[in-house]
Amino acid sequence: MKADVLKVEAQPVLGWGSDVIAELLRRLGIEYVCVNPGSSFRGLHDSLVNYLGNEKPQMLLALHEQSVVAIAHGYYKACGKPMAVVLHSNVGLMAGMMSIFNAWCDRVPILIFGATGAVDSAVRRSWIDWNHTFRDQGAMVRNFVKWDDQPASPAAAVEGVLRAYKAALTAPRGPSYVILDRRLQEDKLEADVRIPDIERFRPPLPAEAPLRIVERVHAMLTRAQRPVFLFGRVSPEKRDWDKRIKLAEHLNARVVTDLRMGASFPTDHPLHGGPADLFLSPQDRDLLAKADIVLSLDWYDLADTMAQAGGSAKVIHASIDSHIHNGYNGDHQRLPAIDVEVPTQPDVLVAALLDRFGEVSGRNAGSAAKSPAKVTLGEAVPTLADIGHVMSRLREGRAITLARVPLNWPAASYDFHEPLDYLGYDGGGGVGSGPGMAVGAALALAGSGRIVVGIMGDGEFLGASSALWTAAHYDIPVLIIVANNRSYFTDEIQQETVAKERQRPAENKWIGQRIDDPAVDIVSLAKGVGVEAEGPVHRACDLEKAIARGLEMVSAGKPYVIDVTLDSTRGASFDWLEGHA
Repeated sequence: MKADVLKVEAQPVLGWGSDVIAELLRRLGIEYVCVNPGSSFRGLHDSLVNYLGNEKPQMLLALHEQSVVAIAHGYYKACGKPMAVVLHSNVGLMAGMMSIFNAWCDRVPILIFGATGAVDSAVRRSWIDWNHTFRDQGAMVRNFVKWDDQPASPAAAVEGVLRAYKAALTAPRGPSYVILDRRLQEDKLEADVRIPDIERFRPPLPAEAPLRIVERVHAMLTRAQRPVFLFGRVSPEKRDWDKRIKLAEHLNARVVTDLRMGASFPTDHPLHGGPADLFLSPQDRDLLAKADIVLSLDWYDLADTMAQAGGSAKVIHASIDSHIHNGYNGDHQRLPAIDVEVPTQPDVLVAALLDRFGEVSGRNAGSAAKSPAKVTLGEAVPTLADIGHVMSRLREGRAITLARVPLNWPAASYDFHEPLDYLGYDGGGGVGSGPGMAVGAALALAGSGRIVVGIMGDGEFLGASSALWTAAHYDIPVLIIVANNRSYFTDEIQQETVAKERQRPAENKWIGQRIDDPAVDIVSLAKGVGVEAEGPVHRACDLEKAIARGLEMVSAGKPYVIDVTLDSTRGASFDWLEGHA
């Protein structure tokens, strides 16, 4: 990972309003600030470069605000540390809003700075300052951020930023937004501004689960004959991963996971159901239908999941996510019926239960772990399952993190063995988050020994392929595998479904969906922004050599793109479209 080096030494003398913000970011321990430049924050930009010297934090340039926020999103998911971003006035905020919503739905903290033309109209520059000034800019995102503020002075900005930082990192986490008036940034300081001891403004530790509720849950699980665990928004820490395995093994509980969330349990473990998908697999549905107790660890859509399964299980739900639910959007999902609600973070409950059970062992773990499938690949056009099987073979001796997989990823082709094996989806489901999130994850894990891979469709990739420039410029090692079916294929299926229901010609489903005639030259596009690439790979038997080359390039510290021609009619999971449109 390289940085842009100053041509002239910085001048670390605190003298301007924006210097205070820059100094505060450094004291908060923010390592990176990602931007797409704009005149509304030229003061802060100067402070980051000429006051801090572009160090701690280092500035990163991305070519679109969608990627600015997505990079910060992927960064947090990989390392658990927040990044700061700056979005130019109202127009930059509009361009980044989908990515902000993704982070909100994914409960990912990002410290977002906005800016505006001078609020004092008497000192606005002509034309552009007027267009770039809203009376209440924060209103555009207020319903999907943890906190927003528009301080009127450098001293007020200190409190505003500290509150935004603390709110973002207090569970349930999410992005916060602070707007900096252009004059606040650019005016000279008239008096000293005190920055307090940062340690006094850190987010609180997780609250313990109430003892009487823990005892009740312990008793219910002790009596359970067919317990099933739903692992949703849980901790990515290895110690918490191990505790979840211990609890499941001690109770011989079957475990259900899904692809919306990051890896939470080894998918080759004999107690794992699956394969994981966006909706319940038939196996998982059967497990839940027969369960007598279901323990939900902040499962994302508990009500609909239980409705899909049916059955009569008692439901225990550990979550504090309801603390930030609102009526503006539906990310809270349907209201679930719960028999015992545990108002704490899910892994806090797991630890408390293990304490109650005392010494636990894996004696009830059942049969041995599943063995990976052995698949011979021929000359047919590759499928997603082929990519998964090749990745499974090539992971031996390598630590690989999947930063993204397509919506219809066949999870059975690639198992997860530890928390960083898979980072999950983007939360909001908007097209185009994949490239930026993969780059952000790769930045977070650079130098760790892990190889970050983003597997995504061509529609997802083309929605924000300019994020690759950031990887090229800063030498961020990431492998992007484009599963290229030259179509928004899952939406072709949607159009086919509607046409058949209306007894209309399904043969027209491709119109407004196919990315063809001309086909996009993925390799030239990647090379055009400085990233080495190869393809298209037309035969499944050629996948292994191509992906092996990509992994070697990334191991050497460079980004790489592989264009894989995809047969979408087989080797994928379409369960999520069957009855759930």
